[in-house]
Amino acid sequence: MISSVHGTVLASRDGRVVIEVGGVGLSVQVTPEHELALRTGDTAFIHTSLIVREDALSLFGFETIEQLEIFELLLSVTGVGPKSALGVLSALGPGQVAAAVENEDDKAFRAVSGIGPKTAKLIILSLSGKISSLAYTDEGTAPVSTSTSGTDVVMALTGLGWSERDAESALNAVLAAQPDLSTATVQTLLRLALAQLGPAPSHGGRS
Repeated sequence: MISSVHGTVLASRDGRVVIEVGGVGLSVQVTPEHELALRTGDTAFIHTSLIVREDALSLFGFETIEQLEIFELLLSVTGVGPKSALGVLSALGPGQVAAAVENEDDKAFRAVSGIGPKTAKLIILSLSGKISSLAYTDEGTAPVSTSTSGTDVVMALTGLGWSERDAESALNAVLAAQPDLSTATVQTLLRLALAQLGPAPSHGGRS
């Protein structure tokens, strides 16, 4: 069982990052936000879940232990595979998943690509009583200064095709609406800024 990897980021593309560990490059599937936070050449520590299938071994990676725990809870639900579980965590933070289960809010899960009405209700039914919003937050990583996180968010957004001006405006709007997010993680700020901006531009972005 590979529960974590720690090494140099060799490459990232299409939801996968390659981490060099002991001279071996391990391909890890991550959320889009996590991929943007992992830069080639940097040292990264990722919590992982190894999925063993007859024809493949797949690693799924997470920034926080809370995300990993939610991922594995989702896998316990009939009809939810690793890609669907990763999709949930691409759209919702651990705290949001827990709150949706507690509030029986199946709409939160139906909004995720690949999760239909039946599966959404099954997630709530299967995880009811097994998860508490008090135990999970969306601030699982250590907070960073506003200047550092803000710079990272703006760089990530410009990499996706938005202008620096639009990226900064979106971030400023998020912080103006919720001043308590001044010490939030890059992941949280990026999610909210993306929601503020809407659909990605058709031009620019990463190849």
